[in-house]
This record gives sequence, structure tokens and C-alpha cells, in this order.
Amino acid sequence: MHMTPPRNFQAYALLILLTLIWGTSFILIKKGLVVFTPVEVAAIRVSVAGLALLPLGLVRWKHVQAHQRLNLFVVGMVGIFIPAFLFAWAQTRLDSSLAGALNALSPVWTLILGAFFFQQRFRPATIAGIIVSFVGAIVLAFSRGSGVTPDFNIYALLIVLACAMYGTNVNFIKFKVAGLGSLTVTSVAVSLIAPLGFIILFGFTDFVQKLQHTPGAWRAFGFLATLAVMSTAVANLLFNKLIQTRSPLFAASVTYLMPIVSVMWGLLDGEQLFIGHYISMAAILGGVYLANRK
Repeated sequence: MHMTPPRNFQAYALLILLTLIWGTSFILIKKGLVVFTPVEVAAIRVSVAGLALLPLGLVRWKHVQAHQRLNLFVVGMVGIFIPAFLFAWAQTRLDSSLAGALNALSPVWTLILGAFFFQQRFRPATIAGIIVSFVGAIVLAFSRGSGVTPDFNIYALLIVLACAMYGTNVNFIKFKVAGLGSLTVTSVAVSLIAPLGFIILFGFTDFVQKLQHTPGAWRAFGFLATLAVMSTAVANLLFNKLIQTRSPLFAASVTYLMPIVSVMWGLLDGEQLFIGHYISMAAILGGVYLANRK
């Protein structure tokens, strides 16, 4: 019994730290997009994260059995690689504050996919919360950076898809790679996908030329390197630790607070939010809370 308070403190400390790190990631993507294309932004993110975690990945590789390596490659692709491209592409037409708000759908997808594939049960409140959250997301998808318009912003669907992948990954880590430590899961998964990032970055983009000749390129690269090390490498280490010490839903609930941080950075960067944006965010977060309430 005496071990419960320290463990709870550690879990909530990790949750707050993740909130700050991941809440800042959307503004860093935005700053990177000033110079680089979405493909370059995502490839830089994956590649630099791979370099940061490579020493640890090499050390931990011996702890991974052959049949587990495919699972860790899936973790890297579904939880990091593909979402990195989806978010970068989405933020070419979506403000960073709104991207952070839409990312709050991750716990809802965790519930849905956990019920369909991992035998978790729905309650009436869960169904109601899911409906409310997606209604909020639909309204937010009609919200442009300059206000609410009758035009649907299809780029919002890219973030909804990324959230579905996050939800899949949370359940997959909990139920398919639970025997491995968080350091092993993160470092090996990122190390496995990093070569794809390097191939794309140096084989199919103008990344090197931009660093050499484009004003502001090194500054933009600095933002993306920070994104890669903190939001991809360090945060995923913390997140996987949280998944393995608490429930998948508790871990995914980091997105309750992330919109506060992303909105703060967006407003500081001159983004405008209107009443429709706030109502939509409140609906998303309220629905997520209702769906997860015990």
C-alpha cells in the first residue's frame, strides 16, 4: 500500500511532462514548414530521432527476439513514421493550435480500437462520449484559421487518421509487446524506421541544397531537430513507460491537456481563435472525458 502514492506521483509527473513536450510539437512543425516541405519535415523528424536513439537501440537490440522485431517495426511505422507525415501535411493548411486540439481524439480511438480488437467493453457513457468528441471534431474541421466558414477543411481528416494510428499503437504496445521495457520498445522501434527517413530525406528531397542556400534553413532545421529529439525520441520513451505502468487510456489521456499548450503557443505566434474553435475544443475534450470516465 505504501508504494501507491510514489507510483501515482511518477505517473502524473510523466503525464504533465509529456503534455508540455507534445503540446509544443505543433508549433515546432509549423516553424519547420516555413522552409521545408511536409515530406522533408517528417523525414528530418524521423532521421534525427533515429540518430539520437541509435546508441541505445544498438545496446537494446540484443534484448529483442527475432519474432518481436516485426512488432517493433509496426510500432515505429504506426506510432511514429506515418503520423509524422500526416501531421506535417495537415499543418500546411491547419493552424498549429487546431492541430493540437484535434489530436485530443487519440484516447477516443484507443477506446474504439481496444473494443474491436482487444476485447475491451463499451458502456453507454463511452458511446455518448465518442459521439460528442467526433461532433466536436467535425465542427472544428469546418473552422479555418481565420474563423468558421462553411467550407470543410479536408486536412483535418489527416490528423483524425493520425489519431487512429496513435490509438492502434497504444493498444498494440500494451498487448503485443508488453514484455519489453519502454527503453527497448522506443529505441529499437525508432532505429528500425530511421533508415527509411534517411532514404527519403537524402534520396528524394532538396534538403541538402536548402541547408546550403535557403535563408533561415538552419533555424528551421533547429526547430525540427528539437522536435525530433524531444517530441519523438524522449517523449516516446516516456509515453511507452507510461503505457506499461498504467492503462493505455491513462497514457493516451495526455491529450486532455495538450490542446492548452498548443493553443498557448499558437496564440503567442499570432494565430486567431474564435468562439466556434473554443466550442469545438470543449466538445472534443468533454467527450473524451465522458468516454473515459469510470
